[in-house]
Amino acid sequence: MFNMTKNVVANLFSKSSTRLYPFAVRGHFEGFRGTLHINIDECIFCRTCMIKCPSQCIAVDNKAGTWTCEAMSCVYCGVCVDVCPTGCLSMSKEHRPVATEKQTMAYQGVPKKKKKEAAE
Repeated sequence: MFNMTKNVVANLFSKSSTRLYPFAVRGHFEGFRGTLHINIDECIFCRTCMIKCPSQCIAVDNKAGTWTCEAMSCVYCGVCVDVCPTGCLSMSKEHRPVATEKQTMAYQGVPKKKKKEAAE
């Protein structure tokens, strides 16, 4: 009992070993992958991100020009960002906000016409 009391008193007067979170926020580590963003105007709807996505949370319809991502299914691995040929996908350095319901990121763009279709 006296051994524990000595330890408790020592801990009361020593520096805290953890951060006081709301007041002292730690910065992000190098290579942190945060929220997924798309610049729909640059997207060519090639479906490469959908094919390479390991969690299969991305759906691309190249006829209608829609790009959707199930935010709750995404593991934020960054594979889609790496394989995008136009670089329209990016990841910001912020956490996704807390959600109580299933969220879907849905974007509507204009599909690019192929060269043969544009010439006609």
